[in-house]
Amino acid sequence: MSRHLVCLTFDFDTTSLFTASGLTSPSALSRGEFGALASRRILDLLHRYGLRATWFVPGHTIMSFPREFTAVVEAGHEIANHGFTHRSMAQLGRDEQEQELLDANALIRQHTGADPVGFRAPGWELAEQTVPLLIEHGFQYDSSMMASDHQPYFARVGDHVDPRGIRFGTPSPLVEVPVSWSLDDFPVFEFWPTDGGVIPGLRSTAEVEANWFDDFEYLRRSVPWGVLVLTLHPFVIGRGHRMLMLERLIVRLLNAGAVFTPIHEAVREWQGDQR
Repeated sequence: MSRHLVCLTFDFDTTSLFTASGLTSPSALSRGEFGALASRRILDLLHRYGLRATWFVPGHTIMSFPREFTAVVEAGHEIANHGFTHRSMAQLGRDEQEQELLDANALIRQHTGADPVGFRAPGWELAEQTVPLLIEHGFQYDSSMMASDHQPYFARVGDHVDPRGIRFGTPSPLVEVPVSWSLDDFPVFEFWPTDGGVIPGLRSTAEVEANWFDDFEYLRRSVPWGVLVLTLHPFVIGRGHRMLMLERLIVRLLNAGAVFTPIHEAVREWQGDQR
């Protein structure tokens, strides 16, 4: 029987994305603060359609916006680890990475009563030590890599990079639930000056909606079982015209047979098929 899953995932970064980038002016922080306001809109939308999502939450957000975080927890959504300070794991040493994981886990456990089973690296940047650390600390899945589109796979450890080629390591027990920049709201919508230029963003919602729906349509036509992961940021997707787009997309996907589920349930379903 065909079954095609969609995971709505929300990187609830709020101000942590800006502080980790060294942007601490009132104007910069206000952009992240809007994500706290927008989280309520998103929760209302998900409630109206009876959908459960996965929220990747940095410890920084839990500390800064406890009321908004508690609302997500009380709405019954999956809470997953997104580090503590939103710093790139690729720029941290092993001990610093571990501390990011453990500090965020402790806060999530304090508010939910359980350790998270999933992780997403800030900026999707993993380091060589990250996967072994996730395994060591009991995580079941990561959602930061892009070696597939519709099928989860087991993350490898021990890859050796050489200018003449890569010697691939061995699969680990950690399930990788793949993502894509083309299914992320930040690059298409968010205006972002950088040292190397400007990410213009501000794309038409109609264009983005069409792209995202077509990715699901390709999934539906191509495989009997698969999962499409959308990566959304409340301070980005929460603007009015984008919220209308998100609702239209949800309706179209439901009418096309999509089954919405948090990532941890998609992982459990995939693992069952592997037996």
